[in-house]
Amino acid sequence: MKGKVINTKAKKKSAVARAVLYYPGKGIIRINGFLLDAYTNNKYVRMLIEEPLILAGDLGKKVDIYVNVKGGGFMGQAVAARGAIAKALVEVFGDKLRKTFMEYDRTLLVDDVRQVEPKKPLGRKARAKKQTSYR
Repeated sequence: MKGKVINTKAKKKSAVARAVLYYPGKGIIRINGFLLDAYTNNKYVRMLIEEPLILAGDLGKKVDIYVNVKGGGFMGQAVAARGAIAKALVEVFGDKLRKTFMEYDRTLLVDDVRQVEPKKPLGRKARAKKQTSYR
């Protein structure tokens, strides 16, 4: 196969997305083997994943992207997939696209490293404590 093959990775909470971009391509986007249109019935999640492709404009139609996402919930997976797609596009098309993405939303190119705080003793969650009675 002639052309570029780019591998990228993005994270959100415990979700990890790995994207493989082929340039030139036909504009095929697959997530976990499903076409983007068939990936989820949640329109908001689908639009979130499409954001880097919409911002890239015609450049998004010149590549094939295959994303594999594991771990986390559906929203964390969507944010991770979106980041992996954006990083791959920037690696192929350069600084002009990077500037556009950074102005629009920094989380497209910078992973969110925050994690869930661990549960503490005597509580139901990390901060909630068992209620005490004084009477």
